[in-house]
Amino acid sequence: MEMGAASSDGAAQDSLHAATELLRALASPVRLGIVRELANGGREVHQLVTALGVSQPLVSQHLRVLRTSRLVVAHRRARSVEYSLADEHVAHIVLDALRHVQEAPVAVSGITQRDTAGEGQ
Repeated sequence: MEMGAASSDGAAQDSLHAATELLRALASPVRLGIVRELANGGREVHQLVTALGVSQPLVSQHLRVLRTSRLVVAHRRARSVEYSLADEHVAHIVLDALRHVQEAPVAVSGITQRDTAGEGQ
């Protein structure tokens, strides 16, 4: 029985490590924005640049991180490249996180906006 428990613990650790790497790959406002845009369908780099209001080299750099993490795939279309999400689960993670922070009070140094709402009155 201990053998099964040990392999279960190993699988749990592997899952935790994989989830950590996924969250690390998403841990940038630009990468979150890219995933949010790609949740609506494939986009070319220039479309992402326009939607996010950042430079083309910055978008390309972040796309490289997302591609390396296998969260985004590239499809060549004649002379252009269209990027799309490799897995719809990634869109759900990002969109749920964005909805969560819009609903929940934002913590700043351990103090929430709700805690400070009455100050200065």
